Amino acid sequence: MAFDSVRRVLTFIRFSHTVFALPFALGSMVVAAKGFPPLWICGWILVAMAAARTAAMSFNRLADWQMDQRNPRTEGRHRLISHSGAVALCAASSALFIFAAWALNPLCFALSPVALAIVFFYSLTKRFTSLCHFFLGLALAVSPVGAWLAVTGQFALAPLVLAAGVVFWVAGFDVIYATQDFEFDRREGWHSLVVHLGIPRSLQLAQALHVVMALLLVGFGLAAGLGKIYFASLVLVLGALIYEHRVARRLDLDAINAAFFTSNAFVGLVFVAATWADTFPMPYLATIFRL
Repeated sequence: MAFDSVRRVLTFIRFSHTVFALPFALGSMVVAAKGFPPLWICGWILVAMAAARTAAMSFNRLADWQMDQRNPRTEGRHRLISHSGAVALCAASSALFIFAAWALNPLCFALSPVALAIVFFYSLTKRFTSLCHFFLGLALAVSPVGAWLAVTGQFALAPLVLAAGVVFWVAGFDVIYATQDFEFDRREGWHSLVVHLGIPRSLQLAQALHVVMALLLVGFGLAAGLGKIYFASLVLVLGALIYEHRVARRLDLDAINAAFFTSNAFVGLVFVAATWADTFPMPYLATIFRL
């Protein structure tokens, strides 16, 4: 019974999609620390990430509770957990996030309500602006900046450039993802760039957004002083994005779903692997892998 409850919660918040934001937080963390920070910092960063995402997804489900029941793609979500259970989950995870921020440093604690406001606000934007995809990007972009602040306690150029890259990356793949709901969103009056521009022009825009994202990843590497491994890895990132856009052009919804998860998870994993490889001394990495 307990296992089934956990499974329902994890499905409710789409826990598998954590692989999108987490690698950028972990990459930012090791670059900020110029190595591996103390384990207690790593632990609280992971707690903060998990709590913030759980709070954001719970709030999203609550905000769209009635609408999700009318959408064929999302109609089963409300059966996974009760409305009161979702409220409790959102409140508890928000409190845990603030506590984790307090445990990290005073700046993280002071900014924790701002971070929650950003990740909650996205769920409301689709009601009034077609730029909602960029607000989703901003919500995920909080993670690399937060990880940097957790390690250093101060702002810097590199994580801000990386955050901008995350905004364009997420906006691009969310535009692709939104093609699945084109008819429903248009009928219900939801705002999205897909509804505003139509599917063909939206897919062209998504390509342009990912080109900007690739340029910003180059900018992050320069600002962070990363080396050859990181810059070489961007070829793999670009290849994954090209694959995603080729699949999207076919407008096969099942294929888009598969490419969406696979390509973007691959982008995140390549990013974190490359930043770690360029940050850690090779003998240190060899010791980790032996363990």
